[in-house]
Amino acid sequence: MRHVILGAAFALLLPVAAQAEGDAAAGEKAFAPCKSCHNFEKNGVGPNLKGIVGEKAGEGRDGYAFSAALKNSGITWDEANLKEWLADPKKKVPGTKMVFPGIKDEKKVDDIIAYLKSKT
Repeated sequence: MRHVILGAAFALLLPVAAQAEGDAAAGEKAFAPCKSCHNFEKNGVGPNLKGIVGEKAGEGRDGYAFSAALKNSGITWDEANLKEWLADPKKKVPGTKMVFPGIKDEKKVDDIIAYLKSKT
């Protein structure tokens, strides 16, 4: 009986856990401020972001001129690093060229990460 109750409680929590991962459709809307510098096709003011999740920072963007700080950061763009970067780029990598102040809303950050993952 205890296993049935625990199983039911776990099943009720699954949708909450899935929601915490972010919503790619909402992430597309939350990505709007990023579009002035980033896209998913070619480098512009900022590097293109197609397939960025899982890549090493400062690499793989067809000759984009990354800052030395980003090239030497040792960061791989996993979810944890993206969360910190999107919240405050200059705190995550002092010396970065990115002038964006960051996104303080954690839900928007999660949604943007889900959106970036969908663009691989």
